[in-house]
Amino acid sequence: MSATLPNYDTVAVGDALPSFETPALSRLTLALYCGASGDHNPIHVDSDFARAAGQPDVFAHGMLSMAWLGRLLTNWAPPSALREFSVRFAAITQVAERITCAGQVTEKFERQGERCVRVALTTTNAEGVVKLAGEAVIALA
Repeated sequence: MSATLPNYDTVAVGDALPSFETPALSRLTLALYCGASGDHNPIHVDSDFARAAGQPDVFAHGMLSMAWLGRLLTNWAPPSALREFSVRFAAITQVAERITCAGQVTEKFERQGERCVRVALTTTNAEGVVKLAGEAVIALA
């Protein structure tokens, strides 16, 4: 979590969350994520299976990319402030890609007595291809 928590009065529409870039996606990361998530679909860890399915190689679980965006959010605000979080999967994340996770405040509003911000979220590769797009609602003090 960031050292300085965001504050509703000082956060503005258009503000960017501190982005980060993942290390290059490795086969080890995919294998570890399989174990951690319980998602043992062979398309994520078995190159022969992936090729037989028409893919050039194994690729990341979509939920791994969503987890990276979750880390982006909780680096900015405490997990207890998260009210909504959704994504749309746009493109496959390939082995060796480095992914940039980014967010931008798009709206400030009050709902059920809470002051909230809506944040647009994306993961992109080095070429700028969007892999995931989504949004979150975060309650701020």
